[in-house]
Amino acid sequence: MTIAKSKFNDAAKLVRDFVIITLGVALYAFSWTGVIMPADGVGGGATGFSLLVYYMTGGANGGVPIGVTFIIFNAIFLGICVVLLGAKFGIKTIYAIVVTSLMMTLFQELLPPDANVLGLADDRLLSSILGGALSGIGIATCLLVGGSTGGSDLIAMIVCKFYNVSYSQVVVVVDIFIIGASYFIFHDWATTIYGFIVTAVFGYTSDLVLSGNKQSLQLFVFSKDYAKIADMITMQLGRGATILDGTGWYSKQPVKVVMLICRRSEMGMMMRSIKSVDPKAFISVANVMGVYGEGFDKYKMPKKAGEIKPVKHNNDSLV
Repeated sequence: MTIAKSKFNDAAKLVRDFVIITLGVALYAFSWTGVIMPADGVGGGATGFSLLVYYMTGGANGGVPIGVTFIIFNAIFLGICVVLLGAKFGIKTIYAIVVTSLMMTLFQELLPPDANVLGLADDRLLSSILGGALSGIGIATCLLVGGSTGGSDLIAMIVCKFYNVSYSQVVVVVDIFIIGASYFIFHDWATTIYGFIVTAVFGYTSDLVLSGNKQSLQLFVFSKDYAKIADMITMQLGRGATILDGTGWYSKQPVKVVMLICRRSEMGMMMRSIKSVDPKAFISVANVMGVYGEGFDKYKMPKKAGEIKPVKHNNDSLV
């Protein structure tokens, strides 16, 4: 019975993930076809490249649909990645790429370039900001459940296989190249600048959604009821707590400090619970860059220990 229930829960979670991916890529596709395209905007990644092909082949007068170029672009680089890196891609990534292509083609048919659904076609700055924000939210939604739409990520994986460069550097260079190429189509620096705005807002929004989901806080609680607070945190709130010894330098008296780490989403609950035990508790809150361990993130070890090379020092420079 337990095994059957576990399988049902796994299946339900998988269905939920695919529904979330579908909603995410639908928002992403709409941001390009319903917000960025009507304002003659550009951007980076595979979608930005697909949009350039659309403009070069006639645009509204019969240009190649961006969904078609998008699927061809990803199919080519997926094939190269499989040959060079092996079949590492999950069904969620392939599903996201295919559905994104279909959504873009569908929205482009339903929303012709002159439709101006949101009424922002004449305001290129607002179109760039809103389009970048919506696309960032859409992609981040996919990534939260393990989906990916490929694009520049695939190119970065290939380059990083042969060259010692960072993943993000490759993505940035690819995006700069694609957006910069728009100048040779429009001969207008404003279009290129708006393209960089789209990409900047996209990156900021997606990072905000992703980090907001995992951002953690570190709390130091100074209270005479430290034992009650620690018990409440561990037994009722499901988080760990550590008691630290300290000395109040003004009073020269020993004090006990409760230290704990929680998700940002748990902050309100923690504060209310602590104050319910001791309304006069002094609480210090700080952001932490990363938390690895049970209940938080899992640290991914390098695949090969040899990838980390010791730094060679000149003995004469050591003191």
